[in-house]
Amino acid sequence: MSVDFTSLTATDVGRHFGRRRALTTISFECHAGEIVGLLGPNGAGKSTLLAILATLLAPSTGQVAYGGHTARKAGAALRGRLGMLGHDLFLYPELTARENLLFFARLYGVADAESRVTASLERANLADRADDQVLGFSRGMRQRLALERALVHEPRLLLLDEPFTGLDQASAAALVARLQGLQSSGGLVIVATHDLEVVEGLLTRALYLRNGKLVHAHDGGDDLRGRYGAAMQAS
Repeated sequence: MSVDFTSLTATDVGRHFGRRRALTTISFECHAGEIVGLLGPNGAGKSTLLAILATLLAPSTGQVAYGGHTARKAGAALRGRLGMLGHDLFLYPELTARENLLFFARLYGVADAESRVTASLERANLADRADDQVLGFSRGMRQRLALERALVHEPRLLLLDEPFTGLDQASAAALVARLQGLQSSGGLVIVATHDLEVVEGLLTRALYLRNGKLVHAHDGGDDLRGRYGAAMQAS
């Protein structure tokens, strides 16, 4: 089964854990070529929403549609078009950088995996450490490798949870440039971040969450700090 999509639609998505409501009636739509920011304080529900969009967590209410597909109906074929970088980097520390990427490339059935992995290591500026075990890598190096792990199968939708953690200024700038390249090639990126200055001007749309609710949204990423403060006070 081949699955592709150019839009993502969340309709009245909610998630509760017992009596605690992590998300309440979240609705939005985004399209290929967008970089959408999920902004809000700790505990706002950003990571829970990303996990639902990644099909790692089922919503308690509502649904998410990937074009004309849902996770329940499309299953693994849909998951093959998703890439996720979360707090857990999903890297095997006892394997080398190359072995990690080859493992995931083959898991996704990537053609000519060796060439794809070599290119990924060069983009991550890790070609000279390709055959070193990941357990000896700095946090920033692991973060760059994990991003390539999430992208090695060329997903349609890339979901990022605090992707700038542990990156120095040069690496953060390189990540911004990479995301802009994905955008221009028709990818859809959704990123949860506290680094407002880094994504200033990068986002095509910003969604503001507080206490599990969508409290504000706007197009464009200018004056994020001012808009963030206003959204949090108004809510």
